[in-house]
Amino acid sequence: MVQRRSLIHRTPASLGASFACAAVLGVATLGLAPDARADVVAYLVNVHVRPGYNFPNADAALSYGYGICDKVAAGRAFPDLMADVRADFNTSDDYQAMYLISQAVNELCPAQIWQLRNSAAHYQTPPGATP
Repeated sequence: MVQRRSLIHRTPASLGASFACAAVLGVATLGLAPDARADVVAYLVNVHVRPGYNFPNADAALSYGYGICDKVAAGRAFPDLMADVRADFNTSDDYQAMYLISQAVNELCPAQIWQLRNSAAHYQTPPGATP
């Protein structure tokens, strides 16, 4: 006579296998969504509310930030990004430009952080810009 196990009465080994399978699926799901760690609220609080950028609304601030992310992903050099931001905001303040770029990448596209860091290595403030 064949004895059947009830689904309710699982052995510890089968429970462990179930948990392991769930953990693998959870990690795989996180790997499929790299932007899940993006923090849009932090970006908006740190950039849209901060004086100096004067974005007309949150959508404009987000659009600009995602534009920076796109430029970093495309391999644009850090000095060029800095020049773009200084020109867009009509400022010679390197700190203001750097802050916006770092907030965009850190909060909206954290997967691009190392690419930005590598591109920014040995950056020096150009003549005429305020460090």
